[in-house]
Amino acid sequence: MPLRGRSALRRVFARAATLAVVAGLAGPAVAPVAHASPSAAGPLRWVACGDPARPGAECAELSVPVDWARPDGPRLDLAVARRKAADPDARVGSLVFGPGGPGDSGVATVVDRAHRFSTEVRRRFDVVSFDPRGVGGSSPITCSRDLLAARPSPELKSQADFDATTAYNSRLRADCRARTGPVFDHLDSAQTVRDLDALRAALGERKLTFHGSSYGTLLGAQYAETYPRRVRAMLLESVMDHSVPTARDFLRSQATAAQDSFREFVKWCEDAAQCALHDRDVRAVWQDLLARAERGELADPSKPGASLSASDLVNKVAFRKFYGADYAGLAATVATMDASVPLPASPTSVEPLPSAAPVFCSDWRLPVRDHREYASLVATMRTTAPDLPYLLPVHMVAACLGAPTANPQHRLDARGVPPVLLTNALHDPATGHPGAVSVARQLGRSGALLTYEGHGHGSATSGPCMEGAVNRYLTDHVVPPRGARCPAAPS
Repeated sequence: MPLRGRSALRRVFARAATLAVVAGLAGPAVAPVAHASPSAAGPLRWVACGDPARPGAECAELSVPVDWARPDGPRLDLAVARRKAADPDARVGSLVFGPGGPGDSGVATVVDRAHRFSTEVRRRFDVVSFDPRGVGGSSPITCSRDLLAARPSPELKSQADFDATTAYNSRLRADCRARTGPVFDHLDSAQTVRDLDALRAALGERKLTFHGSSYGTLLGAQYAETYPRRVRAMLLESVMDHSVPTARDFLRSQATAAQDSFREFVKWCEDAAQCALHDRDVRAVWQDLLARAERGELADPSKPGASLSASDLVNKVAFRKFYGADYAGLAATVATMDASVPLPASPTSVEPLPSAAPVFCSDWRLPVRDHREYASLVATMRTTAPDLPYLLPVHMVAACLGAPTANPQHRLDARGVPPVLLTNALHDPATGHPGAVSVARQLGRSGALLTYEGHGHGSATSGPCMEGAVNRYLTDHVVPPRGARCPAAPS
């Protein structure tokens, strides 16, 4: 029977616009999954999503095996949502969106943020997405809040700290597995590839039209590798390279992309009179804020009276602004914090990790032998990104210590797949442009990279050049010429 704690449709309605709010770590590796065609449990039964403030979205559930290696075993229900094509006479078919994160809700994207797709895509396609297993309305990961709050700092100063973190990770995995159920051990993207193909079949599509964003590009690339002849069109936006072999290579690539965005921010402030830090030494101001945050003296602008940790200053202030290339907003925030009265020095807390941790650990094998190697990795990050210590990838590596990996990194082999369009900003803080170049090369003749000569995470609708090229590819299979680039849209 499907894993249900209450009425299936009520669960979709209640969680349609939310993300999973709990986190844990990945469970054991699964057995190899045969590339058999998934079987859908009949057509999807669509009903209104139940939010009168957001009309037009329809919701359904798709029953899939918890473990695709045991198709007759326990099942779970995936939450699915769609918005039908605005022009039925011009409809091409269904476009399935693969959400990022990991841990983002595809249902929430369709219900609340359908504007992230171009007008032409919404006119010509039913826009469909789903909550990946372990997220939102699809058997969300559940863990002890007290245990999550006790997460050790990723700033491990000794072998004893390293051992304590590894032991904590083991306790947390056991707790999350007990609370979540058997799906906890089957959260990796290789399982989700089969879910995606089951959704394609349930939608009645002979071939898949797919738009993956950020972490969703890993899902898309592995679908192309697993079912190359079932792809109609595939857009990979802000591309994640899952071939990066080691923890050091992974951390260095992440740090390089983030530091590049910081340099671009400093350069913008030097040139733009509207920057709140114009004519100031931006890097010196920022380093002073980091030092204050290290001492627990920096006030958190979102929590009056509370201090902001250096990790949160980097990840929740700077990095979030880099995502949207909001340099003016970041400069204003930094200027306000710089002018704030220092708090009495106090220890700062470590924020819980997002619900990305279980999926991430099951997709990335990033082993670290001991504290000496971990300290070396942290030093590599600090050397590569001197202005952005405590970047989230370091937290993720610490969270994955001791965790088994079901779907480790490998180079793509997608022979037989039709042309795949990859789009990436030249200055993307999270998925650096070199990663997109690498994935395009792995796809060989099928990989077509369209470079956006601007900033930020996400590029498919960044100006008329990008939007037009993406629309032509999705609707009419028109592939941009090799090496195509689009200028940065005016800010």
